[in-house]
Amino acid sequence: MASAEIRNKIFDTPSTSYLNNAKGWKSWAFTLDHKRIGLMYLIGVTAALILAGIFALVLRSHLFSYKGAMLSDDMYNQMFTLHGAIMVFSFIIPSVPAALGNFVLPMMLGAKDVAFPRMNLASFYLWIIGTGCLFAAILSGRGLDTGWTFYTPYSIDTSTAVIFATFGAFVLGFSSIFTGLNFLVTINTMRAPGQTWFKLPLFLWSLYATSIIQVLATPVLGITLLLLIAERTMHIGIFDPTYGGDPVLFQHFFWFYSHPAVYIMILPAMGVISELISVYSQKRIFGYSFIAFSSVAIALLGFLVWGHHMFTSGQSPVVTLIFSAITFTVAIPSAVKVFNWLATLYKGSILLNTPMCYALSFIFLFGIGGLTGLFLGTLSVDIHLHDTYFVVAHFHFVMVGGTLTAFLGGLFHWWPKMFGRMYNDFMGRVGCFLVFAGFNLTFFPQFVMGSRGMPRRYASYDPEFQIFHQLSTVGAFVLGIGIVLSFVVLVYAAFRGKRCGSNPFRAASLEWQTSSPPDFHNFIHKPVMTDPYDFDSQVYDETLDTYIPRELADPAKVPPRKTPAHH
Repeated sequence: MASAEIRNKIFDTPSTSYLNNAKGWKSWAFTLDHKRIGLMYLIGVTAALILAGIFALVLRSHLFSYKGAMLSDDMYNQMFTLHGAIMVFSFIIPSVPAALGNFVLPMMLGAKDVAFPRMNLASFYLWIIGTGCLFAAILSGRGLDTGWTFYTPYSIDTSTAVIFATFGAFVLGFSSIFTGLNFLVTINTMRAPGQTWFKLPLFLWSLYATSIIQVLATPVLGITLLLLIAERTMHIGIFDPTYGGDPVLFQHFFWFYSHPAVYIMILPAMGVISELISVYSQKRIFGYSFIAFSSVAIALLGFLVWGHHMFTSGQSPVVTLIFSAITFTVAIPSAVKVFNWLATLYKGSILLNTPMCYALSFIFLFGIGGLTGLFLGTLSVDIHLHDTYFVVAHFHFVMVGGTLTAFLGGLFHWWPKMFGRMYNDFMGRVGCFLVFAGFNLTFFPQFVMGSRGMPRRYASYDPEFQIFHQLSTVGAFVLGIGIVLSFVVLVYAAFRGKRCGSNPFRAASLEWQTSSPPDFHNFIHKPVMTDPYDFDSQVYDETLDTYIPRELADPAKVPPRKTPAHH
């Protein structure tokens, strides 16, 4: 048992933390501290989200009227291309792993830092360089109008800044690989004594599976984009039919990376949801092993389904049939997660605070995104729905309705740990409601439009679709207000929020066994190894106004266990 002095030293708000351990811009620019790097990533990806979101609002404003008088056709094409490229490559892919993952992964392992701190910092600067190249496409004056997929042969012929953008995506791929390698080695080699694979938080399982995809799939994208640059500069005949190349080959290469990249985006989000659902229902996660192995199954099956993006490209019927069947198969591990989350909620002591509201929003939105994917995996239906607004809505329900809501939920969950201050929970829930309502109002009408034949990426449309576009535009602005409000609540809390203890939510994973904000070295004591989902292992300490492990509590004040530790 720890004495009162030791408990206070471990869990009380420290006079020095990772935030003020060293001062000056150089202490941030050259830091090797994973927490500071995670915070810099957080600022960067948030800026990318805001910029890409502004592009989206301009697009929706243009589409409010079927006459589409706001933007020229060329400007419209550039706007939706840069919205997609920045949102996918600079925000969604790095958001949860690089920002939240970097901050909490070593602490969840009871470690001081990641395995390769310098590689970690390098990954952040590669992200800066890659995102800067995407911005250079804007600032060059030529823009980018290929769509975020850079499809050939148009990306070879257009006079826009394709090389700037593709080189940026290439560099961002290196950033992703560095992060994946770091996480794989860190989880394999730096777990706390006694922390076996099946005592890892499920968030770490999801990051591990994501890292496998990042390391194996991202080089394919990098080589493909380099070949595209070579094609534009040297005309060597890989994708350009004029020189004997095959444009469809580019699609195969691109989607061999980009469909696994969908799981780079959504798997970490699923890991966040596993933590939120369990903590805020104060109940052991249902089917731990099934959720853990489903992350690995998604990572592996994700490599085998790229062809379902190409049902209309002239593939042989046998190949399309195989890809369709595997597409249905990959839905199974995702469904395993959803059913286990719902089973965890059953008879749980549910706390409807802001993180839990985002978790419940995720289940609803991701459920719709997953179910509508079954339509697109069905050969006969996909022929009609391909390249319509149905695809736009499906993709956004999975990526934005999934990844963005989990990212915001994770931020609200770990924000008190990051800054030692609590946010206004009521305003956080208002922001969540606006995000949820605005998102559904934006993308539900697009399912109707798509099923009625409205093509995506068109700058104008028939008057019959105007009411759906108007609803979608209003929803986009509501969604934008909700996101902005959420960030305002968090930023205000970081500076003016009420101070909170080290573990205000009675979570049981190791990152809550240090002060808030954490010490520069993460832990000033050896963390007590507990089951990350054994919430009865945490007891309330009145002096510290927080939850601490039973082993460190005053024995005279420890209540008896409600359930056996092995339950």
